[in-house]
Amino acid sequence: QVQLVESGGGLVQAGGSLRLSCAASGRTFSSYVMGWFRQAPGKERVFVAAISRSGGTTDYTDSVKGRFTISRDNYRNTVHLRMNSLKPEDTAVYYCGAAPYGGHWPLQNGYEYDYWGQGTQVTVSS
Repeated sequence: QVQLVESGGGLVQAGGSLRLSCAASGRTFSSYVMGWFRQAPGKERVFVAAISRSGGTTDYTDSVKGRFTISRDNYRNTVHLRMNSLKPEDTAVYYCGAAPYGGHWPLQNGYEYDYWGQGTQVTVSS
């Protein structure tokens, strides 16, 4: 079992940056694909970014390509989401998830992730 705890959210002006972190418990962190999703008020949770088990492959939703960067540290059991050039439409609760690798890529659907953190709020003011 994996427990995930997100941090790093907050209030930032449009054009600013934030770095989200997700700390994972357990000894099998490196066996999971890690992803970031977000949920805006009144909307469904949607995919933002994912990173392969080794960290060598990443995937992003189109709206964040070139602005967000996902990374992981398998020694420290952490995954990060660096968010630059933030826009008001990036406002949401951001969740990290852990998905057991099933042999296919990318993993953009929430149902493919077995474990979730509690979320961290990101608010971008205009």
